[in-house]
Amino acid sequence: MPVSLHSSTGKASFDDIYDRPDPRQYYARMAELDYQIPELAKPHFQKLLDEYRSATGIATPAVLDLGCSYGVNAALLRLDTTMTELSGHYRGRDADDTAALLDRDRALLRSGDRLPGVRFIGMDASRPALDYGHAAGFLDEVVHADLESAEPTEAQRQTLAGADLIISTGCVGYITEHTLLRVARAHGGKLPWMAHFVLRMFAFDPIAAHLETLGYRTERAPGVYRQRRFASPDEQARVLNALAGKGIDTTDAESDGWLYAQLYLSRPKPGTEREH
Repeated sequence: MPVSLHSSTGKASFDDIYDRPDPRQYYARMAELDYQIPELAKPHFQKLLDEYRSATGIATPAVLDLGCSYGVNAALLRLDTTMTELSGHYRGRDADDTAALLDRDRALLRSGDRLPGVRFIGMDASRPALDYGHAAGFLDEVVHADLESAEPTEAQRQTLAGADLIISTGCVGYITEHTLLRVARAHGGKLPWMAHFVLRMFAFDPIAAHLETLGYRTERAPGVYRQRRFASPDEQARVLNALAGKGIDTTDAESDGWLYAQLYLSRPKPGTEREH
């Protein structure tokens, strides 16, 4: 399969699989590349949920997933499943239409939702992916917006303002502080907690500096996390060159054939009046 690369990053582009009416092609392509980051992120998101509940007393917080596509993180968390199981759920369903897939997903969620009180909000640039995630029930509300270039509309702001936690697995770098600041400011007197898995080729420190002006303190969790295998030798070569240009050592990391991410946690500074 030919692989197109983003001119600015050298990273493979998968734009074509995000605009399908259902996620069959998405999961098939991600399975080919051993896409792991949503599953590796899941326990960290679960831990953050527990910590937020303990700190705020809010038993049923709302989670905003930036770059949610078809509601992947929501599905993993709500069904307590794996990427392999999700991929298998859609594999071999070529004879089904999208309506049949939606029926199966709704039934699966009705019988196996592990987080029935948690509300999931999805934001993405792909309307078909959002529509599917919402119709399947993985996403309770959706925001179709590009906040890199414009402020949210009042309706979008009100939806964003309902979020207590903000998560992402791979979209930071394509979105910047412009989006994150607009999302955080949508909450008025409240600062939602954030957890972002960010590819090592993208610097989060400049974003953290902007968030600090709102009252956040950001820390990077130890370790690195496999995102997926490189889609081609060309992609690996371009990414390795980009990392080398930033002075980032790829030994025992990207040189082994995988893209790697780091986890950044941004919470309100202690004593900040707008913590919750």
